[in-house]
Amino acid sequence: MESYFMEAALQEAQKAFELKEVPIGAVVVKDGIIVGRGHNLRETAKDPTAHAEMIAIQEASKTLGGWRLMDCDLYVTIEPCPMCAGAIMLSRIKRLIIGAMDPKGGAAGSLLSIPEDERFNHQTEIIRGVQEEACSGIMKEFFRELRKTK
Repeated sequence: MESYFMEAALQEAQKAFELKEVPIGAVVVKDGIIVGRGHNLRETAKDPTAHAEMIAIQEASKTLGGWRLMDCDLYVTIEPCPMCAGAIMLSRIKRLIIGAMDPKGGAAGSLLSIPEDERFNHQTEIIRGVQEEACSGIMKEFFRELRKTK
């Protein structure tokens, strides 16, 4: 099941890629149903907060009619940044499933781990490395293409 939902997140990442956005995708799942989808739109929206995770969490909250996503899982192709890791913790996401880690900016295990930090009132279980090659591969391809055009 994890691979199925990570595939959906990769489809979102592909949408970002086609828009020349950094190709990160995310889906929020509750009871085996996708209730929120998102892909990076920072350049398109001219909004520094338009990250895949933020968009997916906002959509899930609207779909479910509340901000507490306690029984939800979030699948994301690349490890969340500090802002998104904070939103995951604050929205009470139950499980975070990550494709590939981000050693330069990740806040769910690389530089720090906000969702697992026991000093906060909610912790999120984290599963890492689901479809890691595909998730890191789309990023490598994007930046390879970007370097060609410069």
